[in-house]
Amino acid sequence: MPIQILQNTPTWVFGVFALLLALGSRQLLPSRAGLRRLTVVAVAMAGWSAFGLVAAFGSTPATWGIWALAAAAMLTWTLQRPLPAGVRFDRAQMAFTLPGSVGPLALMMGIFFTKYAVGVQLALHPELAHRAGFAVGASMLFGAFAGLFLGRTMRLWKLALRADAKQQMTGVATR
Repeated sequence: MPIQILQNTPTWVFGVFALLLALGSRQLLPSRAGLRRLTVVAVAMAGWSAFGLVAAFGSTPATWGIWALAAAAMLTWTLQRPLPAGVRFDRAQMAFTLPGSVGPLALMMGIFFTKYAVGVQLALHPELAHRAGFAVGASMLFGAFAGLFLGRTMRLWKLALRADAKQQMTGVATR
């Protein structure tokens, strides 16, 4: 059965997997990244999470509510976490120095495999789309991943805003 599932998977899905694997793997090493790019990636991944929800269950208030609650919970939790050691913001270049992390790769793979598993289950058992437990679980996972992605980026925004405020107060660029 697993071989049949893979054989019936559209080719473009493997391309998306490879792209996400490449993008996430780049984050395993220390890097520099601009605030704009980090924001675009976070919003895109949260959007893909939302797309997964709509593709699986349509646009129902219940699934959106569960998605939003899970996203808000994980976003709130993430904002309370300290930034990883070694994160620095260069205001002059509007860029961050980031330590390597498995986090982005894990989140990208989490959304991908949730969307894939939900799609496979619905293809094999279409009636699951109407089972509350399945919809609740999938909605929570999609929302949690979106909240984690957005929370990680919002922490960086907070650092950038603090650096900007400090520079405005002292008149000296901070690093």
